[in-house]
Amino acid sequence: MKSFMIILILIGLVPFMSEAGPLAYGICQSGCNAVVVACYAGAGFTFGTITAGAGIPAALVACNTALGVCMAACIAAGLAPTP
Repeated sequence: MKSFMIILILIGLVPFMSEAGPLAYGICQSGCNAVVVACYAGAGFTFGTITAGAGIPAALVACNTALGVCMAACIAAGLAPTP
């Protein structure tokens, strides 16, 4: 009986799993943001408190570049249906 209930629940979730593209996109963006916060912390700064300008350290430029690349990769996660 327990196995039957598990199978029934999984079958009921199939339509929702095929529409997980936007969810995967959001999860990916959250991961990118967590990494950039750690990158800023490693450089001794707090993410979101520094304005972009000519005088920012090269480490922060690298963090921002990596964030842009990561966010661009999230587009693929959002456009592809996740089974």
